Amino acid sequence: MASNAAVPFWRAAGMTYITYSNICANLVRNCLKEPYKAEALTREKVHFSISKWTDGKPEKPTIRSDSPEE
Repeated sequence: MASNAAVPFWRAAGMTYITYSNICANLVRNCLKEPYKAEALTREKVHFSISKWTDGKPEKPTIRSDSPEE
């Protein structure tokens, strides 16, 4: 059996690695000074498209933009 000593602290805290890395990334972005902070915040935005499929063919895609401040 594996010992609990080898478990990463983020796992021991009940987080996934993605959650842990998002927290770390937000902390780093908040510590940056201008103009680097503004650049980092613009890279944080996510853009994607969603297409519904009907009868095996995609319909017109919908462009979405999700960011934490919205």
